[in-house]
Amino acid sequence: MATKIRLARGGSKKRPFYSIVAADVRAPRDGRFIEKLGTFNPLLAKDNEARVSMKTERIQYWLDQGATPTDRVLRLLDEAGLAKREPRNNPNKAKPGKKAQERLEEKAQKEEDAKQAAADAEEAAKAAAEEAAAAPAEEAPAEEAPAEETPAE
Repeated sequence: MATKIRLARGGSKKRPFYSIVAADVRAPRDGRFIEKLGTFNPLLAKDNEARVSMKTERIQYWLDQGATPTDRVLRLLDEAGLAKREPRNNPNKAKPGKKAQERLEEKAQKEEDAKQAAADAEEAAKAAAEEAAAAPAEEAPAEEAPAEETPAE
């Protein structure tokens, strides 16, 4: 019979209170259990001694019998020093999804295009300024004096 050490919820709505129990894996969460091993009250402060109370010798017995604790119970047992919990490492969890990555790539591409366009415009302005400075200044066309009109005979 596969057994687990898990939490069975009690308490009223919005006021959780858990019993730490050894139960068959096929039994419902709050249903039939083999033995009650302790309590867990998440509403109390973490440094409060009454937050977690457990029968350490019975928990050790069930661990020796092959009962597997759930993740939350394993955290509680690790704090009590009864079991060792390996920290989880999922570096991909923090990465954005496919669509978000595509949007970031598009945004980066637009910024790169804008920088390139600004650099090209600046380069063209420099070239125009150099060309204007290198070319000789054109003289303004001289205005011709108006021809004197001779009176018609």
